[in-house]
Amino acid sequence: MDELREQCPWDREQTWESIRHLSIEEVYELSDAILDNDIDEVKKELGDLLLHIVFYAKIASETKLFNFDDLIDSICEKLINRHPHIYGDVKAEDSDAVKKNWEQIKLAEGKGEKTLLQGLPKSMPSVVKAFRMQEKVSQVGFDWDDMKDVKDKVFEELQEFEEAKTKEEKEAEFGDLLFALVNYARHQGINPDDALEATNRKFKNRFEYIEQTAKENNWVLSDMGLEKMDKYWDEAKSKGI
Repeated sequence: MDELREQCPWDREQTWESIRHLSIEEVYELSDAILDNDIDEVKKELGDLLLHIVFYAKIASETKLFNFDDLIDSICEKLINRHPHIYGDVKAEDSDAVKKNWEQIKLAEGKGEKTLLQGLPKSMPSVVKAFRMQEKVSQVGFDWDDMKDVKDKVFEELQEFEEAKTKEEKEAEFGDLLFALVNYARHQGINPDDALEATNRKFKNRFEYIEQTAKENNWVLSDMGLEKMDKYWDEAKSKGI
């Protein structure tokens, strides 16, 4: 990285701001590789992410903000502080206790200046953000103990959505319904973002099967009609696609 910053015109011009969107892209590429269970791609994308971390640290070191060693020291200190059941005398019998301790320690580190949900990025995808907010508040006791209450809330929000009159009311109630569904998934031990992405991929694969069938038979996709499309959708489903 030292050589690239000195000798490469493109690398020399980069700033935190100019590579930020590229870092986001790399995270999504890593996510795809993990979901595809493509080990070679996971390795490659992790390398790309590591490159970006080194890049940010190098830029910071040039203006004496911090260097790579500072970055590593910082995360080590955080991990030690937030694992008192390993490096202290706190007891944590299961992962739920560990997560609860983590959130309480994180709040204490803010010295009362940060709220529990303040650290969540504004640009985080909405389903992921809803899941993380629910996880975080549950660690301080803001959660239902009875699964029936969680399920009833879903049907309550569905009823309110169906009773909404205006577009604005329907949008607000639909948001509440999605939030309740995310919470229901969390209580079932399901990550809703993973579940939705699996369905997205399944939908894509089955529709591409319809497209391929249409191509092989020289059919115009838009002329097939829903009944014929459904036939080949079911055929794709029967083949495990």
